[in-house]
Amino acid sequence: MTPVIALVGRPNVGKSTLFNRLTRSRDALVADFPGLTRDRKYGNGRLGDKPFTVIDTGGISGDEEGIDAAMAEQSLAAIDEADIVLFLVDARAGLNVADEAIANHLRVNQKKTWLVVNKTDGLEEHSAMADFWQLGLGGDPWPIAAAHGRNVSRLIEEVLAPFPDQPEEDEVPARDDGIRIGVIGRPNVGKSTLVNRLLGEERVVVFDEAGTTRDAIEIPFERRGRPYVLVDTAGIRRRKNVREIAEKFSIIKTLEAIKECHVAIMVLDARSGLVEQDLHLLDYVLSSGRALVLAVNKWDGLESEQKEKMRAEVKRRLGFADYADLHFISALHGTGVGDLYPSIERAFASSTTRWSTNRLTTILQDAVSEHQPPLVRGRRIKLRMAHQGGANPPIIVVHGNQTESLPEAYKRYLTNTFRKVLKVRGTPIRFEFRSGHNPYDADAGASDRVKAKKRELGRTKEARKNRR
Repeated sequence: MTPVIALVGRPNVGKSTLFNRLTRSRDALVADFPGLTRDRKYGNGRLGDKPFTVIDTGGISGDEEGIDAAMAEQSLAAIDEADIVLFLVDARAGLNVADEAIANHLRVNQKKTWLVVNKTDGLEEHSAMADFWQLGLGGDPWPIAAAHGRNVSRLIEEVLAPFPDQPEEDEVPARDDGIRIGVIGRPNVGKSTLVNRLLGEERVVVFDEAGTTRDAIEIPFERRGRPYVLVDTAGIRRRKNVREIAEKFSIIKTLEAIKECHVAIMVLDARSGLVEQDLHLLDYVLSSGRALVLAVNKWDGLESEQKEKMRAEVKRRLGFADYADLHFISALHGTGVGDLYPSIERAFASSTTRWSTNRLTTILQDAVSEHQPPLVRGRRIKLRMAHQGGANPPIIVVHGNQTESLPEAYKRYLTNTFRKVLKVRGTPIRFEFRSGHNPYDADAGASDRVKAKKRELGRTKEARKNRR
């Protein structure tokens, strides 16, 4: 079994910096800002022939209230599921009451614990570690500098020494992670509550405070034998309201998570109604080409009049995303949450399906027969064939002549026709129109030869002018 290493300690002792160092990534947000990490974050690392899993946790201060208490629960859960605990302390701040409280908990839990004294760069090691011997965790403190990598490899080598090697060639090939589902929306619309409800456990911190989630948390899981990866993201506010550096990094991670997911669940707040920021975020999802499921949360307890008003508003303002399945749910009580999975499956299938050129061309020809393109400068626009140019989102390439003059209304007609015939739900369809002459059309060929001759004459005249 791959060993699991939990990183625990007070806020701002360098846990996320060490996490990034061990996983050789930048997955965890790092800033000189206490309490930045709030949820458990998992990552994989390897030292030689020994793989391991690392859990980054929020800081434990010992006097938690409100959201800090929820963060501490996540940290304690990580300790329970870990094989090894790296207890980080700050050499520059010295020993304090919170360090002693964490040490007492680890002793009671009887977890294999390594005391790691971080931020020893520029300090005399023995002096920096002197205070921490009294914690009495059964081993010598390890001095490291996570930011610079000093002593980190030696520490992990010692930590993993009891575990057997697992050469890469002997490992089971990694399987497909399955559908990546990004849960997105404004702050405080219930994203983390929905993630916990979909998972059936309290996996991420939920608190009645905007901005609770600060990082994009990836959670692999299985449902009825099928793998998924659920991504809880930070809420995105209007730019003018974003002031903290930490929030700016959170937004960047959220936008990256949207691009990397297969299906985005856009969570809307039924009580506050649709706002401009919902539309801006939805526009980003569409421009990224992600498959989409709409979930109107906090539906429970609303009066009939409020429900009708919300339904009408969604229909009026979200008409451009009418291809997405719409659900009215209560993440807190679980009402309607199970119905999201069929929509997720359908949207993913639609976005990744491949169609033959013959089928797409037949649909195109039937659409043209039903409703011909308009005349442009006395000539009819001709659409000859179609083929698939990509998936997720589906891209359909249409070949013809004068396609650059095709009106938007006709493009929408083609989009609706293809969507209806191919039974595509939950994903945008993109069209690319390409013009080219028919090689068997003598007039078209002659026209191209005339254009080429004119270009050649123009270049000759320019060359003569330069020589003069």
